[in-house]
Amino acid sequence: MSFYRITWNEKYDFATLHNWGCTFQCPFCTYKLRSGADGRPGFAEPRPRRFLTVDEQKAALRQVHPGKVYVMGGEPTVAGELAAMLAFAKHELGAETKLGHTNGSRLPLPDLDAANVGFKAWSEELHLKITGRPKALIYDNFRRAFDAGIKLSANLVFIPELVGLDELEGLLRFLAGLDRGIPFHLNGYIPIPGQPWRRPRLDEMQEALQLAASYLNKVKSSHLTSAEALNLEARDDRFRVKIIAGD
Repeated sequence: MSFYRITWNEKYDFATLHNWGCTFQCPFCTYKLRSGADGRPGFAEPRPRRFLTVDEQKAALRQVHPGKVYVMGGEPTVAGELAAMLAFAKHELGAETKLGHTNGSRLPLPDLDAANVGFKAWSEELHLKITGRPKALIYDNFRRAFDAGIKLSANLVFIPELVGLDELEGLLRFLAGLDRGIPFHLNGYIPIPGQPWRRPRLDEMQEALQLAASYLNKVKSSHLTSAEALNLEARDDRFRVKIIAGD
């Protein structure tokens, strides 16, 4: 079991299954902003006290009967019960299913309607350095998911001194080669304690955003501080949720 919490947003009619664990070891993962991380590669958050059984997960979802079921992490595809929960949400609840964020390492999946894929780099060497996994796995999976009709969006953490404009442009060319209409979000790097990189300047964000807009039609960005990232509910009511199962 990997899901330890389920939350519910009544206003927007979605429930979210929260997963623990990841297949990547990215040093700039924003989960590392939270205190108590055990420091092991791929585990940016402390281990939950307990995990929910499949029966507990289904009971919580039946209680609110959401129109949309999202799955987030960590990396949500590490959950052994994910396939069963996607099938339950899709076929018993009639809900739209989406990976709210994923690194794409296990796409495509049955009973999955949509996925938001976080790309890490374009060049092979840098991708391997950041994630510990080969680039082709992610890019090939994204293409397969696109061909399978899964509704996809993409994002990248922009770190001028590490994942800069060249890395961004390589990814943009790849996405535009599939469909210029793929939604893309440019995330300005949020400084992680112990890491050497700085937050992008506003002019650097603008330059990167203009580059993205030259390739894709639906481009957004965020440029948060650490404090803002730890208090997202103050900025966006989609994060104002009620816990319906787990801690």
